[in-house]
Amino acid sequence: MSLRVDPEWWKELFDEIYLTTDARSVCDDDVTRREIDILLELIPLSPEQEILDLCGGHGRHSVELGRRGYKRCTVFDFSRFLIDRGRKEADRLGREITFLQGDARKTGLPPERFDRVLVLGNSLGYIPSPDGDRDILAEAMRLLKSGGRLFLDIVNGATLRSRFHPFAWHEVGEDVVVCRNRSLEGDIVITREMVLSKKSGLMKDSRYSLRIYEPDSMRLLLSGLGYDGIDVIDDFSPFQEKGDFGFMNFRMIVTAAKP
Repeated sequence: MSLRVDPEWWKELFDEIYLTTDARSVCDDDVTRREIDILLELIPLSPEQEILDLCGGHGRHSVELGRRGYKRCTVFDFSRFLIDRGRKEADRLGREITFLQGDARKTGLPPERFDRVLVLGNSLGYIPSPDGDRDILAEAMRLLKSGGRLFLDIVNGATLRSRFHPFAWHEVGEDVVVCRNRSLEGDIVITREMVLSKKSGLMKDSRYSLRIYEPDSMRLLLSGLGYDGIDVIDDFSPFQEKGDFGFMNFRMIVTAAKP
C-alpha cells in the first residue's frame, strides 16, 4: 500500500469521531486507571508537585490524577475540540485542572515550571519529521525543574514489528465499524482508517502516520537531549482482553530525569 499522508494530519484528526473509534483506549476509565497505576509506581508524585500532561487530549489522565488528590495538573494539547471537551468534563466533576491549547513543540510556558512532564497514551510520533519529536522532548526538558521527571508511554516499535498486521477492524456499539489498512515503511506506520455506519454509510475516511521507536533509539534520543537516569519497560498493556487496539497494546514505558 502506498498512501499520501498530509504531514499535518494531527491538526484535524482528533474530533468526536476519534473519541468513538478509539473509545476502547481513550474513553475507558478502567484503562486510564491502570495507566495511572503504573505511572505512580514508577515515578511517585506528591500532591504539591506541578504536573504537565503534554499532548494530553481531553485530559483523562489528569482527571484521574485529580480524583486521587493530585490537583496541580495542566493539560496541553493542539486539539481545540479535545481541550474544550476536557475542560467541560473537569468542570462537571469538580476537578481543578488547567487546560491549554497550543503546539507542544513551543508551548510558550515559562521554563522550569513543572516537577513532572507526562506524554501518555502514545501521543508521540505524529509529526513525520524526526525533528518534531525531538522538539517536543526538548520542550519538555525546558519546562522541567532540575531533578524533574519525564514519563513517556509510547508504542514499542520492536514489539510492533514482530506482531505487525496490515489489516484490522472492530465494531463500536451496534452501528459503527472501524476498518484500518496499514503499511510499515522503515520507522513509519501509515494507516488508512475508514469509519462506517451500518445505517448511513461512510462517516470518515482518514490517513495518518506514526513514527515508532524501539527502546535503544528512544534512549539515544533522550540522552542526546541531555536527559539522564533513562529507564525502559519494554512491554506494557493496560488492556485485560486481547485484540487489536490500534497498537495501543504494544507499548513501552520510558522514564528519564532532568539533571
